[in-house]
Amino acid sequence: MSIIEFKNVDFSYFVDEDYTGTSTTNVNEIKVLENFNLNIEEGSFVAILGHNGSGKSTVAKLTNGILFAKSGEIYVDNKLLKEDESIFDVRTSIGMVFQNPDNQIVSSIVEEDVAFGVENLGVPPEECRTRVDEALATVGMSEYATKSPNRLSGGQKQRVAIAGIIAMKPKCIVLDEPTAMLDPSGRKEVLKTILKLNREEGITIVLITHYMDEAVQADRVIVMEKGKIMLDSTPEDVFGNLELIDSLHIDAPQSTRLIDSLGISCKKTVLNAQECAEILYSELKEN
Repeated sequence: MSIIEFKNVDFSYFVDEDYTGTSTTNVNEIKVLENFNLNIEEGSFVAILGHNGSGKSTVAKLTNGILFAKSGEIYVDNKLLKEDESIFDVRTSIGMVFQNPDNQIVSSIVEEDVAFGVENLGVPPEECRTRVDEALATVGMSEYATKSPNRLSGGQKQRVAIAGIIAMKPKCIVLDEPTAMLDPSGRKEVLKTILKLNREEGITIVLITHYMDEAVQADRVIVMEKGKIMLDSTPEDVFGNLELIDSLHIDAPQSTRLIDSLGISCKKTVLNAQECAEILYSELKEN
């Protein structure tokens, strides 16, 4: 069953070419999505790739009413997104995590920050306390409950931001480049949390990323270019097509590149360091 569905969606940005301070002239319409269709299955882990301007972040913002389609329909958990008060009901089904965790932290105490969204839903205090504790435990941040977010690393802050979302119990979480501002250690922490939410909690994950080592963890990889879906399949199928990947200016996993550059023929696409090491060891043994 689909938890997110785009039906023939059009979306444009309008750019002022000349702004004088009193009037605007030469307003240009920049089409981002045109007759765009997409289905995300409940419980899946989907990675969306594409270079800057491909439309992937626009798709993310359209899923929970940060932006609204010019035409077409978007459904989240079978609810139609409309630019009225019903959007608040839709947002109970879908959470959003952004690139910079500092932009999502609103309190000076970790547990209070996690509780913020839950309290706004009108959840009774006793249940709110339980949700906050469970959310912090899920992301491995229980010991920091009474700490100040300012004393946390970037990866820890992002996990707190994710805890604030999962405490609201959404069915789906959309993450728009959540590790872009983190160091490798922070990225690893956040990816581990994302995988746990999907595989143990059953939460649908839509991850927009530039990192291929994150994308290969997904069940499904979508590659966008100029507002269109150019590739949509498993990581093995998508990254097995290096010629098309290169034409779309998308990186491939380093392990995939290495095996290809060495001219080693494999039955399946090599996606990670472990698989790469096994293939190279096998080649050395044979030669």
